[in-house]
Amino acid sequence: MSTHTEHKVALVTGASGAFGAAVARVLDRRGYRLALHYTSGLDRARKVAAELSLPSTVVQADVADWDSTKAMAEQVQEELGVVSVLVNSGAVRMDGLMATQSVDDWARTINVNLIGTFHACRAVLPSMLRQRWGRIINVVSPAGLIGSKGQTAYSASKAGVMGLTRSLALECGKRKVTVNALSPGLMATELTEEVPDEIRTGLVERTAFRRLGTPDEVAKGVELLLDAEYMTGQVLSIDGGISIS
Repeated sequence: MSTHTEHKVALVTGASGAFGAAVARVLDRRGYRLALHYTSGLDRARKVAAELSLPSTVVQADVADWDSTKAMAEQVQEELGVVSVLVNSGAVRMDGLMATQSVDDWARTINVNLIGTFHACRAVLPSMLRQRWGRIINVVSPAGLIGSKGQTAYSASKAGVMGLTRSLALECGKRKVTVNALSPGLMATELTEEVPDEIRTGLVERTAFRRLGTPDEVAKGVELLLDAEYMTGQVLSIDGGISIS
């Protein structure tokens, strides 16, 4: 019977972003061949690939589209092998008060963050179940646990992913596939640079450490979730304490 040691292939969505890149570095150190997904940041994804020591491939897809995501998964399997680890770190954030926010922006946030997570899971899950080992790690946010003005779409999408994580974990446990969520706090990334200074300052003050986290600090949680054989359906918060403040 095949095991994960024979199929050390990982797919990271949103790998062109700062956090996805940090996750890729962790998996590379752990001996995984990486499929680095991007939506539009081809140059950034190639830069991440150039930093890795093991074979990798760069793949493009709009995860909000099922056909695009399915084709990406098939490409990864053809080029690298069966995916044993999936990290869903790709996301968009389009903030705005619901009373005035564009309906298209609200829907796009849900389609990428929640529906896109479903698409990526659905694309690789059958193979994981057949090989009887796998790790799915869905990146969420404290916004899915606590209220945040101007983020109804983002909060709803991440709360939805948490619910998906818990239910999928129950479906997969007998086949040794664990499904967990990793909830980063405010990190120094391009996504947080878009947050207005006064809001970012207020969020930093709510952390126990009074500072931003780094992608590399949070990505250490991936190693824990890789090794945790008896942990599934959980949300691991590495957020500087913001979700308990």
